[in-house]
Amino acid sequence: MNRKFDSFKHFLVQNAVPILFLVVSAFAIPISQFSGTYLIQEMLVRLSRNSFLVLSLLIPIMAGMGLNFGMVLGAMAGQIGLIFISDWNVVGVSGILLAAIISTPLAILLGWLCGAILNMAKGREMVTSFILGFFMNGVYQLIVLYGFGSVVPITNPAMVLSRGFGIRNVTNLEGVRKCLDNLIPVSIQGIDIPLATFLIIALFCLFVVWFRRTKLGQDMRAVGQDMKVAGAAGIPVEHTRLISIIISTVLACYGQIIFLQNIGTLNTYNSHEQAGMFAIASLLVGGASVSRASIFNVFLGVVLFHLMFVVSPMAGKYLIGEAQLGEYFRVFVSYGIISLALVLHAWRRQKNKDRARRSLRGIEAE
Repeated sequence: MNRKFDSFKHFLVQNAVPILFLVVSAFAIPISQFSGTYLIQEMLVRLSRNSFLVLSLLIPIMAGMGLNFGMVLGAMAGQIGLIFISDWNVVGVSGILLAAIISTPLAILLGWLCGAILNMAKGREMVTSFILGFFMNGVYQLIVLYGFGSVVPITNPAMVLSRGFGIRNVTNLEGVRKCLDNLIPVSIQGIDIPLATFLIIALFCLFVVWFRRTKLGQDMRAVGQDMKVAGAAGIPVEHTRLISIIISTVLACYGQIIFLQNIGTLNTYNSHEQAGMFAIASLLVGGASVSRASIFNVFLGVVLFHLMFVVSPMAGKYLIGEAQLGEYFRVFVSYGIISLALVLHAWRRQKNKDRARRSLRGIEAE
């Protein structure tokens, strides 16, 4: 009986965050008064919009580098590619492909820079990548605000500030808006399904499964488990960590392009900040931790996190008459869940150590 209770308690500890969000969503959905069709449509849209970005976080976690807050560097690269294709008026899927081609070398360069810095900050990768994101955000804004239109020619006057250089706060992406989502139109009982985008995400999932079985993937897993043992086994630890960050940054670049083609508007100076924070929060809501994450965690997290985002304003309105409270709650959760997940990760590690210690003493069998 004690063994069953302890197993149940262990399950609750390991899945505390998704269980919490399930309870909150179950409470808020009936209060919000949204129909089932509306919620299904919203979740499909948000899955197609956000899943690629969240999936890009898996590889650095596999390599033991934790949550890659530096993914915003890839998002910046993707946005620069979108600015160029908007200026050149390249529309449709060809515009998306051209944006990806333009931004890939920049994403590789930024990923290499991020990986090299994180190799000098072993054990403190998350806080280092977080601060690096702030630093590179300043560089990005300097280039876009002063470089574009002066050093880098911009031919479309509608994109440039009235002073003659610098990109406006909002860049219209009407030429590529939903071009992937509507490439293979599918509608079932009034629910539109962005099939082409889901096919791309499915291919990415297959890539992740395949990559884990490759020599490089196995090396990353070994490095993630113990860098000293991996180094003693002849694995180039720093090189492997560097490649994981480069791959993650390039994939985040593509994810941001997919995200923004769905939105249809680029908030030039801070779209990348929101994408990075929400992607990390979504992954943690799905039950992932700093050291363990799976494809299932990605999709569960996107659904739970964005379901709460959809229902909380209306739930707040009908519950206390203030929809604005739901908006404050959404902002609070997006930051709070990251703090909560990190605290729970430290707690789980301690609990697992205690559990392993008792197992060695013969008190508990695994």
